[in-house]
Amino acid sequence: MTAAKNPCPDCASPPQLARRDFIRVLGASAAALAVGGLSPVSPLSPLQKARAARAEKQAQAEGLVVELFKSMDPDQKKKLVLPWDAPAKAGGLPARLVTVNAPVTKDSVIGLGYDKKQAELLDRIFRSICNGEEGYKRLSRNGKFDNSGAFENSGALLYGDPTEGKKFSLVFASHHLTVRCDGNSEEATAFGGPLYYGHSPKGFASTNVFAYQAKAVGAVFESLTEAQRKSTLLDNRKWTDDHGKMKLPAKDAKPAGLAYADMTREQKELTEKAMKELVSPYRKEDGDEVMEIVKANGGMEKLSLAFYKDEHTEKEGWSFWRLEGPGFVWSFRALEHIHTFVNIGSKLA
Repeated sequence: MTAAKNPCPDCASPPQLARRDFIRVLGASAAALAVGGLSPVSPLSPLQKARAARAEKQAQAEGLVVELFKSMDPDQKKKLVLPWDAPAKAGGLPARLVTVNAPVTKDSVIGLGYDKKQAELLDRIFRSICNGEEGYKRLSRNGKFDNSGAFENSGALLYGDPTEGKKFSLVFASHHLTVRCDGNSEEATAFGGPLYYGHSPKGFASTNVFAYQAKAVGAVFESLTEAQRKSTLLDNRKWTDDHGKMKLPAKDAKPAGLAYADMTREQKELTEKAMKELVSPYRKEDGDEVMEIVKANGGMEKLSLAFYKDEHTEKEGWSFWRLEGPGFVWSFRALEHIHTFVNIGSKLA
């Protein structure tokens, strides 16, 4: 079932361094140490180091993906393994990079298309991309996967070929969630591709597992002066769910809102704190890669934050916000409930 056919119930109805490269990088580093004697100098840039760390962490999950692939029978591979460049039905992006709101096909539902042992492997892989138990709590929406009800009702599709030297991406999809384990196959891209996450309770409610993110960015809004609010709180943009449509801003893009470079020291600190909260559900290595990509694309100074109000706006004063800059967009709707779309890449760097 595609996102279009199964919309949110509240809306309508209920690296560059892959693992193979990581080994090569370690070899190059060892050679540099041998030449340099007692004065080792790493040949890697901060972004390359971040990707190497992510590749090492990914290798742990990659082994499980290989095990999953080997356990599939021919019929499962026919239904659950798609070509790396398989096109999306709507065109545009490859299918592996499109975010969805539900399992893509009936066969991809974990409780239907996979046996018990495979479902256990998928659960371990999913947990491997979370930042510990707290991260798992957030991304699984307290283990319920929102209105999906359980992990077994979520979907999992494999794109590519998880064998040595080949690209692959295992895409998990459920209600209000699309995340990936890709073995660092997707070049110059954080998280293996665009993210989608959300939760059905109202965005500012304590029962929403992502309310802390609304609060963290909301603290920046509360710090705005009256003059800043005139250019930062906008009402000329309607919220849209950006499944398959959220492109990376151009290198010379001038996003709306308050530029980080124009913020006060306090506001910059609040924005930096919010960034840490945004990436906190995911592995530390993923968060580090995000921040290195931001630096490679010009730093926080290139980002701008805009808040928007609409017919759902309540006492908080805004319904959604968008943090945006070269190679970076994090679009977060709090009302009526949380929908979030993320796309981050260093191709513009």
